[in-house]
Amino acid sequence: MSGGLISRAFAVFREDIQAVRDRDPAATDTLEIVLSYPGLHAVWMHRIANHLYRRNIPLVPRLISMFARATTGVEIHQGATIGRGFFIDHGMGVVIGETTEIGNNVTLFQGVTLGGTGKEKGKRHPTIGDNVVVAAGAQVLGPITIGENSKVGAGSVVLHSVPPNCTVVGVPGRVTVRSGERISPADLHHENLPDPVLEMFNRIERRLDKLEHSRHDHET
Repeated sequence: MSGGLISRAFAVFREDIQAVRDRDPAATDTLEIVLSYPGLHAVWMHRIANHLYRRNIPLVPRLISMFARATTGVEIHQGATIGRGFFIDHGMGVVIGETTEIGNNVTLFQGVTLGGTGKEKGKRHPTIGDNVVVAAGAQVLGPITIGENSKVGAGSVVLHSVPPNCTVVGVPGRVTVRSGERISPADLHHENLPDPVLEMFNRIERRLDKLEHSRHDHET
């Protein structure tokens, strides 16, 4: 391995550590981050496995991936493409499929699946844009795209592509566009997402109230 490649690898690893510092308020000590964050360990092992996978090294990348799964609870296929500043918070139960493409400064929480929907060939897993946050338990399935600066709410099931600067909630996922408002990469408040089902019921209730008042006025 050349000196330039080693230097680039350490630069990426430093960015991964900084991503933990920036997005986890509990992360205060670099040594603690390096030694005790399973999400970070999973990402680092994936970067090594992916490097070998891209060079057509047989078996070893898969073994690294399986070791990472056994020790961290995070399963990342060695073929997945992951950008810089990637952060998996808590991590347990995260699954990332082979043809997944993840941009820069992306955050995933525990239980997230970036998976396929069948046995189709070619591109069959999601593409996640820069600065996306995918909250706990969300499922993003198929060769769809989640646009940059978007959020996927906890427990959502997303089956269709999402434009940039949107939030997605529900089963199946419904998009609420935040027109003109860029979501900061450090904005992790996925608990404050809109609830389109509740909003729909509120609209129905307001409509019924209006009809009831109209009927009452007509009768009097």
